[in-house]
Amino acid sequence: MPHVMHHIGFLAGAALLTGVVGNSVLYAAGLLLSIPMLNRLRKRFGTWKAPVIGVAVFSALFALSAFVIGPAFNPTDAGPAPTIEQAGTDAEHAGHHP
Repeated sequence: MPHVMHHIGFLAGAALLTGVVGNSVLYAAGLLLSIPMLNRLRKRFGTWKAPVIGVAVFSALFALSAFVIGPAFNPTDAGPAPTIEQAGTDAEHAGHHP
């Protein structure tokens, strides 16, 4: 899905696939696409417990990816906010305006 979304545009793809909404959409898409596999598990083992375990494993791995691995690769810490001393004085600010 991210590959297809970048054809729409970088901003549209990023807007749709970031944050809680993006994670929810990708989670739902993953569950929908795993329905055939879950049906095969149910038929193979003859019980409803196998697909439930499959969904639990998928959910755990998705959560690990979304909340641990993803943030480790893309940290959002911008650092401390600048203080008034770091921002400069009013004279310095007014100096670059006509």
